[in-house]
Amino acid sequence: MDNKQLWDSVLAEVELTVSRANFSTWFKNTRIIKHENGIVYVGLPNEFVKEWLYSKYDKFILKTLRNISEGVRGVEYVIVTPTMKEKSQDSSPSRTGQPYVQELPLSDLYINKEDNLNPRYTFDTLVIGSFNELAYAATQAVVKHPGQTYNPLFIHGGVGLGKTHIAQAVGNKLKEEKSGKKIYYITSEKFSMDYINSVQNNRVHDFKEKYRKYDVFIMDDIQFLSGKEKTQEELFHLFNILYENNKQIIFSSDRHPNHIHGLEDRLKSRFGAGMIVDITTPEYESRMAIIRRKIQSSNFSLNDDSVKFIAESLECSIRELEGIINSIICQARLKNRELQQTEIKLLIKNNIIPKKTASIKDVIKVVSEFYHIDESAIYEKTRRKEIVKPRQIAMYLLREDFTVSYPTIGEKFGGRDHTTVIHSCDKIKSSIKDDDVLVEELSQIRALL
Repeated sequence: MDNKQLWDSVLAEVELTVSRANFSTWFKNTRIIKHENGIVYVGLPNEFVKEWLYSKYDKFILKTLRNISEGVRGVEYVIVTPTMKEKSQDSSPSRTGQPYVQELPLSDLYINKEDNLNPRYTFDTLVIGSFNELAYAATQAVVKHPGQTYNPLFIHGGVGLGKTHIAQAVGNKLKEEKSGKKIYYITSEKFSMDYINSVQNNRVHDFKEKYRKYDVFIMDDIQFLSGKEKTQEELFHLFNILYENNKQIIFSSDRHPNHIHGLEDRLKSRFGAGMIVDITTPEYESRMAIIRRKIQSSNFSLNDDSVKFIAESLECSIRELEGIINSIICQARLKNRELQQTEIKLLIKNNIIPKKTASIKDVIKVVSEFYHIDESAIYEKTRRKEIVKPRQIAMYLLREDFTVSYPTIGEKFGGRDHTTVIHSCDKIKSSIKDDDVLVEELSQIRALL
């Protein structure tokens, strides 16, 4: 299947799940421009579409791609522009109604290939408020004395709160002020893949040397190393080498290191030796500042009443907030007028994903349907394998994702003792270390929840 056929198949799935207006607005003029090393590069016409697809449809697109084509590990969104010739040839659309676009070489993307830093992530573009002021203060100390103050620096917080922005801002600031320093940013998933490839190609020594040369090492989403023992071992040795040579180390995660299950205690101990700071959901004043910064950077204007209304109506992540602003700007430009407050309210209602909550019954129902068993069977005191596994997974999810107590889980599962629940949770924790199929099944169940 070539890139065009693959994307046509994805669009066919998307069209079944979104409205005609949304499909036309956000998926028109999109295509796959490159498929390399498990990463699918999707070409988009502008920044509005990029940010909207990333915040609203990224997980769905990735899941659909994986269902259609094995080996897809991730999606990258790339801004592409039509050539002058193509702009004048409106009569040559593709079969899906999309004009052909000029593929930009990867060197033309905004990510610096040498250090992986995004130049847009700077302290100048960062809104500072009570939600992130401690993290900001810590990063300023790191910038002044890299490798000496707050080393390592560990930043944690929920999805879309700006952890990547502030971590990369440190790298960009040091890059600007200390040109001689070697800086490198990487996600934990990419680090893990690099290590696996080095083992498969008998190049582990090259892997070690590559990462030990940096003066500032920034790793994002450390929680994804959970259960990956060999990769954690390499990170442990790398950490020691960098730390002993006063190299600055920065980590980010969606949770405190002590709450990352499957993370070795020796790594948790290393993380705790420096500074651990959190970023929370922005409060009202910070939301106001974020909205104003966003509309200003987009060369757009919005009256104060609308800004206040949006800030009062939303208590969400920065990413969700910016997604709503993008939608408002797009709709206003399409209609060539300022939106009324009722229209803004409707956009907010239609586009903000409600916070997910689930009862014990909800979790049991989803797990039972996923494994094609009767919901009542999961409560039975049976040792049949086809029942035991779903039951253990349901218990594990209730404990790990919804922090339900062991005794409560046991009571709801037919009056079982809490030690039985603990055993079930530990069994799943142990299994996910080596069972890739189970990891994928858990990922799919969580998406359903």
